[in-house]
Amino acid sequence: MSDTDSQRERTMYEYEIVKDRAADLIRRADDERRAREAVRLARAARREAEARGAEHESHSRRSHRHRFTRAV
Repeated sequence: MSDTDSQRERTMYEYEIVKDRAADLIRRADDERRAREAVRLARAARREAEARGAEHESHSRRSHRHRFTRAV
């Protein structure tokens, strides 16, 4: 095996490492993006549920004021 062949093999090996690293970084970025999206959707759903709950409370017949004054 000549020096040129061993250098070519080393270059191909380094190329494969770089390719694997790039693929790993892309996977990590996708995972983090999905995680952020899940958090965003959960917050939106929570806000929507809170708004719906507040809407129902505003239409209830029950007064929000206490019936009796507090004893001190």
